[in-house]
Amino acid sequence: MANSNFFARLGNLWSGFLSLFVANIEISHPEIAYENSINAMVDKYSRLRSATAAIIGRRDELSNRLAQLTHEHDQVVSQLKAAVATSQDDLALVLIQKKNTLEAGLQDLKGDAEQAAKDAEEAKSSLLAVKSEIEKLKAEKDQMLAKMNSAQARIQINEQLEGLSVDADVQTLDRVREHIRNKVAEANLGQELHDSDLDVRLKKLRNESGDLTAQAELAELKQAHAASMQATAKKM
Repeated sequence: MANSNFFARLGNLWSGFLSLFVANIEISHPEIAYENSINAMVDKYSRLRSATAAIIGRRDELSNRLAQLTHEHDQVVSQLKAAVATSQDDLALVLIQKKNTLEAGLQDLKGDAEQAAKDAEEAKSSLLAVKSEIEKLKAEKDQMLAKMNSAQARIQINEQLEGLSVDADVQTLDRVREHIRNKVAEANLGQELHDSDLDVRLKKLRNESGDLTAQAELAELKQAHAASMQATAKKM
């Protein structure tokens, strides 16, 4: 008894471990979970279809028997009327008994046929419902897997964008940019130092003084030329 309980617990433990293992696989691969569910529904649909076919077969059989029995009953009633009309009392008595038997059988058969028809309709409704669930599950599978693929793509993009700040190539480019900025600043500093040098400033001042002297000399020449022109005009 102890060994039996041990193996039973061991079996339960293994079943639990296997279920957990399968569940983890299905979470990691949802397409497997959907395929398993769809296959289970398809198997259910197949078994329900066979059961429905049997129910419909019974309904049709009862319907045919009811039609035959009704036809037979109508014939007996017609024969009974003929026997009464021709005063064949002995034949009429036999036909009355047969009619009564047929009517009792018809009563029971009608009940069975009605129930069989109801069962067939319910079975067909269940079959259509399962088929509809299968189609919905297939559509859901496509939609959910598409959403998952989109989410995974977005996660990868986000991870890549987050990784750009520490990417070696980007770091190298940042160092190149900094080097260029330093070179530009160094060149600008040289020009600034050159412009502020005393000799440079004195040379600039001499150039500016020379320009002023030349401009003054030019003004005197223009003034002398104008005076000469006026003197000449007066003599004329």
